[in-house]
Amino acid sequence: MFSLNYMLSVFSGLCAAVAISILAFSNELFPQYGMLMAPFGATAVLVFGLPNSPLAQAKNVIFGHVITASIGVAVFYSLGASPWSMGLATGLGISAMLLSGTTHPPAGANPILAIMTAQGWEFILSPVLLGALSICLMGYLANLIRSRIEPVGM
Repeated sequence: MFSLNYMLSVFSGLCAAVAISILAFSNELFPQYGMLMAPFGATAVLVFGLPNSPLAQAKNVIFGHVITASIGVAVFYSLGASPWSMGLATGLGISAMLLSGTTHPPAGANPILAIMTAQGWEFILSPVLLGALSICLMGYLANLIRSRIEPVGM
């Protein structure tokens, strides 16, 4: 009745919905350790929708987000919030991800977010690191389930 591709697409969407919901609930339960930020919506597309993409691998997700968030906070503390500082931080973040082999496109939004919302160093731990680790763990679990329903060679 439904093709395997259809079922896997729905499965990916459900996994993303669960992952983002868990992060959102964590914000309500533990507001001091919130784990949700807008770039994680795009991360979920890669991790759950394109799990074999190099851009969706745990190393890229975690380090891409941490590197770019760190650059965003550092530039904010150094130069303040301005169009120039947002552009500079985003460019530095992209270069750093490319040079470190940790490119994760959704993480390109982190410097802008960090500067626009005047984030401090704690931003890197929560929501960035804790959220990225959580998404990767949920992605790993989703891939275990996917490997049991997906025929070999797909």
